[in-house]
Amino acid sequence: MTYKQSKPLKRLLQGAPLISKSFSPYKYMKTSDFNYHLPQESIAQTPAEPRDSSRLLVLHRESGKIEHRYFSDIGDYLLPNDLLVINQTRVIPARIYAKKETGGKVELLLLRKDDDLTWRALVGGKGLKVGKKVILEDAPDAEIIDVLEGAQRLIRFDEPIEPFFAQIGNVPLPPYIHAKLDDPERYQTVYAEEPGSAAAPTAGLHFTPRLLNELKDKGVNRAEVTLHVGLDTFAPVTEDDVEEHHIHTEWCQVTPEMAEKINNAKKAGGRVVAVGTTSVRTLESASTTGTTLPTSGATSLFILPGYKFQAVDIMITNFHLPKSTLVMLVSAFAEREMILNAYETAIKEGYRFYSFGDAMIII
Repeated sequence: MTYKQSKPLKRLLQGAPLISKSFSPYKYMKTSDFNYHLPQESIAQTPAEPRDSSRLLVLHRESGKIEHRYFSDIGDYLLPNDLLVINQTRVIPARIYAKKETGGKVELLLLRKDDDLTWRALVGGKGLKVGKKVILEDAPDAEIIDVLEGAQRLIRFDEPIEPFFAQIGNVPLPPYIHAKLDDPERYQTVYAEEPGSAAAPTAGLHFTPRLLNELKDKGVNRAEVTLHVGLDTFAPVTEDDVEEHHIHTEWCQVTPEMAEKINNAKKAGGRVVAVGTTSVRTLESASTTGTTLPTSGATSLFILPGYKFQAVDIMITNFHLPKSTLVMLVSAFAEREMILNAYETAIKEGYRFYSFGDAMIII
């Protein structure tokens, strides 16, 4: 497909920490351009055991060549002085069951913390308007203080809720996973450190401590960034025109130490290998000037085909939902037709899709 060229969207001035606009030099890009048919049986319901036994589709951007390997082989595609950038966020047990003052059931799904007491949340239940109380058993009660878009509400707890997560919280699995997860740690990366996500950065689920040590011994360096994943990451784009979509915001951070590490890797000729679209979004939000800057705050960067990547050289990622912003992002890193062909090949070859599914590395 050929898209009509238009002027690039305005970039932020040097020193600005984050991008809050989409960037694409194309007009008339349709959401349907990023659709594909996925059989229901291709959606992984359980994680691979061990983690690095999942399959790995290798996509070479220059030639379009595809290889079929296992994730444990990923070191064959990385070189000494490459920099593996991981998202160290940790999924919080953000699904909480409660009740209304009248006794009706309420389900809370905490999405983002605004301050010590206030959270943005998806709230399931009728009549939950401003001023209504939500009653929790053996935990602080909450009050609806604002009605946001759809089922989202701003809620304020009587005291900080985090100390009660262990007794009332449940891990919020994506809506397309219906199997019970016996070990909640399987929906965490082995390097998860910073609590705050409503969903896991799933490309990182394939790494094991042994594999990380093997890469370290090979001379592959590592940097940690943080992006707290929101559930909107699973939402399909519903607008016909891609650029009319209002993308979700997520909190991310690149510390001064990590920014220096990333810049030094580039100067030394190493490649920046982003683990997951969350790491990509963080790196690109912090690198609008071509240099990675220390960053902390919300990003609403929307990466579409035509975007010029500033930091990322190689991407490790899972297979994403049709018509999602994540399919659009990987279609910006490689050509859209190449990505859709790779997805079609993966389906034919029996790869497992989505959060507990297999992985691909785009070189």
